[in-house]
Amino acid sequence: MKILIMGATSAIAKATARLYAETGAELFLIARNEVRLEELVADLDVRGAKISGHLTLDISKTAGHKKALETVLSSLEKIDLALICHGDLPDQAACENSFKVAQKAINVNGLSTISLLTIFADIFKTQGFGSIAVITSVAGDRGRQPNFVYGASKALVSTYLQGLRGALLPHGVHVIDIKPGLVDSPMTAAFEKGPLWSSPELVAKSIVKGVSKKRLVIYTPGYWRLIMMVVVSIPELIFQRLKF
Repeated sequence: MKILIMGATSAIAKATARLYAETGAELFLIARNEVRLEELVADLDVRGAKISGHLTLDISKTAGHKKALETVLSSLEKIDLALICHGDLPDQAACENSFKVAQKAINVNGLSTISLLTIFADIFKTQGFGSIAVITSVAGDRGRQPNFVYGASKALVSTYLQGLRGALLPHGVHVIDIKPGLVDSPMTAAFEKGPLWSSPELVAKSIVKGVSKKRLVIYTPGYWRLIMMVVVSIPELIFQRLKF
């Protein structure tokens, strides 16, 4: 199995890459930070992974996407699974006070992903097989006051994936929306943790299992599907007053 992982040095991506390495998959890794990427490659190499190649790329700069994916294809020749894992958790107050800050957050978490998906769609149509999986968030299911700019960018991607799924179905391509809940990672280091928090390793297991079973949407851990059903069902007159 030949797998491309975008945003490979994120906590969830690293845990997922390690699981796929154990299966003998051939990996191509792309991330922004060269030092962390080299460390990950060394870690996976020790675990017996087959690394076809790796590349440093600031995914928020969409102009470099096409060239980067051309490099990937020249190495892998085909892609069985493209996994998009990059993202950033912006400061909500800063986003509300500055459109430029909000625009940057939406570009990183939303528009840059759509840029990649546009290119992937052509690649996978030509192949006539494969899976595209994207890590979004349960935050995209409803606009909660503490993080609605982040949530809006993830909702943008989830809605795009719904349409893309139908568009690629006749071409034999599967599209998966991965929606983690609260995950203990460097991105959430400043948050106080509670019982609903999970580890990147647990989320990674859900991803590998869900991809293998060709799920359409993966809530991970699974109890988040029930939680978000409740959150989505709250009447707007009540929801607008909630601060959670």
